[in-house]
Amino acid sequence: MLSAWILLLAAAVAGVASKDTDTVPQFDLVRMSEGYHGLVAEDTTLVEMQPPIRAVPNVCTFRIANRHHGEAPFVISLRDDLTGEAELLAKHPLNCEKRKNYKFDITAISCTGVESQNVTVHVKVSDVNEYAPVFVEPSYVKDVDEGRLYEEVLTLQADDQDCSPKYGDICRYELLTREQPFTIDSEGVVRNTEPLDYEKSHNHILSVVAYDCGMKRSQPVMVTIKVNRVCRIGWKGIPDQVEYSPGSGRQELFPAASLELCNVPCRVERVQARVTLTTTHIGKGCDRDTYSVAAQRKMCGASSASVELLPAPGAGREWTAGLHSDEGHEGDLIYQFEGDHSGAVVPESVLHHNLTNIFTISTWLKHKSHPSMDKHVKEHILCTADDHKMNRHHTALFVRNCRLILLLRRESTEANLNTFQPAEWRWKLSQVCDNEWHHYSLHVNFPEVTLYVDGHLFRPENGESPEVIDDWPLHPTRGINTTMSVGACWQGSEGSMKHGLTGYLAGLSVLVGGLESPRVLSCLTRCQEALDTPAMELLQPSMELLTNNEMTQITIEGNNITNMETLIHRIAYINSRDFPTPGRRPISVVANILCDSGKSFKVDPAQSFVMVMQPHQPSIELNGTTNFAEEYESFRQGLRVFPDVSIYLSPAAEEATAPTPGGQLDECVVSVYPSLNPDHETLLLPDNLISELGLASSTTRQGATISGAHTTRHYQSILRQIHYANRKPAYYLNRAFKLSCSELGGRFTSNEYVQTVTVIHPQLSVEDKTPDMIDPSTPTNHSPLSSPVLPARPPHGQHSPNGGPLPHHNPPPAPAHARVSAHHVEVKPPHDVKDKYFTSNIMEGAAVNSAGHAVTIIIVVCVGFLVFMVVLGVIRVRAAHTRGANQDLADTEMAWDDTSLNITVNPMEQQLGMAETQQLRDDDDDDDDSSDDGSNFNDDLDSSDEEEGKPKELEWDDSTLKM
Repeated sequence: MLSAWILLLAAAVAGVASKDTDTVPQFDLVRMSEGYHGLVAEDTTLVEMQPPIRAVPNVCTFRIANRHHGEAPFVISLRDDLTGEAELLAKHPLNCEKRKNYKFDITAISCTGVESQNVTVHVKVSDVNEYAPVFVEPSYVKDVDEGRLYEEVLTLQADDQDCSPKYGDICRYELLTREQPFTIDSEGVVRNTEPLDYEKSHNHILSVVAYDCGMKRSQPVMVTIKVNRVCRIGWKGIPDQVEYSPGSGRQELFPAASLELCNVPCRVERVQARVTLTTTHIGKGCDRDTYSVAAQRKMCGASSASVELLPAPGAGREWTAGLHSDEGHEGDLIYQFEGDHSGAVVPESVLHHNLTNIFTISTWLKHKSHPSMDKHVKEHILCTADDHKMNRHHTALFVRNCRLILLLRRESTEANLNTFQPAEWRWKLSQVCDNEWHHYSLHVNFPEVTLYVDGHLFRPENGESPEVIDDWPLHPTRGINTTMSVGACWQGSEGSMKHGLTGYLAGLSVLVGGLESPRVLSCLTRCQEALDTPAMELLQPSMELLTNNEMTQITIEGNNITNMETLIHRIAYINSRDFPTPGRRPISVVANILCDSGKSFKVDPAQSFVMVMQPHQPSIELNGTTNFAEEYESFRQGLRVFPDVSIYLSPAAEEATAPTPGGQLDECVVSVYPSLNPDHETLLLPDNLISELGLASSTTRQGATISGAHTTRHYQSILRQIHYANRKPAYYLNRAFKLSCSELGGRFTSNEYVQTVTVIHPQLSVEDKTPDMIDPSTPTNHSPLSSPVLPARPPHGQHSPNGGPLPHHNPPPAPAHARVSAHHVEVKPPHDVKDKYFTSNIMEGAAVNSAGHAVTIIIVVCVGFLVFMVVLGVIRVRAAHTRGANQDLADTEMAWDDTSLNITVNPMEQQLGMAETQQLRDDDDDDDDSSDDGSNFNDDLDSSDEEEGKPKELEWDDSTLKM
């Protein structure tokens, strides 16, 4: 029975298996109509399918059933028999350039041979960048005319054999040849970036490559561009820029210049060429020396009596401190005025307001017209008017309606009130309103007035004299003085400025009682940079050469074009300044052609630049012994502040390995810290030497100034002869003097040299003091009577072994201010002051100890308190008799501040040695009413003592003593 069941089950299983083997395979696709899509690269054989080829169930193999377009170089096989997934391979690498797509059908076959329905497969061959671009032409040649900018010189073309746009299209062209005036864009179009010049290059040979979008580069192709000469009227060979090195002297500008006249439609009769140098943007119209006005006047031989009304602010020149100024140090100090509220009053101590009948007013002025301004508005440069109540203008120089006007009203004491006299001179000048710098100088020799503009006598173009207006003299007044102002005019009735200038001023000066020489004016206004003419022997008889006064324009005229070009080649630029202002100076070259028919042609101007390079910066070095000490007597007699100072000037850091004496300075300033006390301190300058050298000097409480252009050797001699005197040296521990020098109006300055002079105070020997008199917690140099040991002033020119100045010693700290009674009144300390603190400070303040008294103190301490009290009584009696002998304390004593403390003085330390007493009395000059500014002491009396009229006695405070 069991066997029968087993046979039946086996038969059933065999039947099921037989049924499955007859099932038709099915492809795993959602839509059979879409089929399969694959991608294969040119350099591979495996086809990447999407989705993967898969068929179920019981699939044993696949085959290509139908080729839609002929060839189907693929093989399909079963990759995984469990999942039924197939793999599609190309029989060999495919070529996208030959065929990009393949389409065929596949079928799945079961293990029993049953085939599935056919499914279409689409295979695309992906491109690989295997080909580089190739130019269509092996080389390119193009002819162009000179002097033109082309939109397209020529167009290059390259192809790529790759089948896809990524690798088959050309995306970029590149010009490999550098520094050529050409560009090429992505379309292969070649353009020139500047007009071509046949003289510079007849041919331009370029190398160009192309890139496909995969950045595969082609082989370079040669492009030749030939430049055809085109003859046009104009200048050739004018460089764009000429570099000028400071100190190089004369430099020719256009050695290769030529004038082309090939296509002039007439017979040339005459040619005029003009070279112009533009310098209006440099300084005050050109590159002038940056010395101060006073220094320039000295170098040009001007009168030393001229008074500068717009100096640099400083000691004694405070009236210009509030003005707006240009501090660039590239020229004279320039002041800007902005109308009524920007003027400044000149102190009468600077210049007397009565200018007499003969005087000179000179100034630099930059002014422009103001269309919106009323033409009757006055803009004052200089004005003298009533100081209060009235508004009469006595003397004035102003601008009105582009006219320069001088007003000179005669005073009632100078002329008959009934006499009509010239009072106003008016010049109509284009320079007044051209917004450029010009120098004006008015020479007054009443009633004649002469005007010089930019160093030359002004002559109107029409030959007419200036307009002169007559007026009556001013009527006499009482109690009314005058006020002089610059940049505006003082209104006495309103107490404010009015009629202000809107413009720039520099170098305003007045010379009373004399007329400045025209030679001096020419020197003051002369530019240090200019054009230099060619040698006159090069000038042919038929040619003319003309220049302007400033030598910034050269004109050549004649019918010999060859000679004109030769002369143009020899025109040069020159700048005689040692340190010229760097920057560009524009230069233009123009030409006019005159035909025999009378017709003229203008040649297009050629533009160039002179580039003045940055000059090497000089250095000014001050050296010397920066610290020395002297006794009281040296200070009283006067000592040299800078006994061995040396000045070294190196012309250029790159040219000089070490600074050497020489060169010029134009100012040295000595500053004192703190300011001098005029009661007992004096700073003395060698006035005779300064006057002989033609320099100027001034001295204030803050120090001294020596100004004027001169050699460093003479400045060094002056500085070494500066003396400092102090009648009360005991008030100070030291004195510090700072020195600095400059040249070219402060453009180059020296280091700050600090000279410290230390006072050697009398001091007690430590050996003379007993141990109980010295407080180990108190430094000994706190006493004003002692000072650190410093070297005495060295001999002239002494330096350290290494060649430099001796080491600098820092000055000791100044003692704190203390109050000292001039009448030795008693001052009591508070009762809670500790004995040790009180004793040490009294020893420091009184500084009148005696070794014998110290022995007495030891004995008193040993005997006991009772004997000590007895001694106190004796000392008090003795103090009453010795009070008169000690009427004046020495300057070197330090007293206790009695504003809040009562000090009890040790009676055993009250006496002074006779020698020290005499020395301390010598220090006091008996100037009880003198000022104490700058000293370390203040002599005040206690107000309570003054009321009682009785001097207090010294008394011992025993409130803190205990048995």
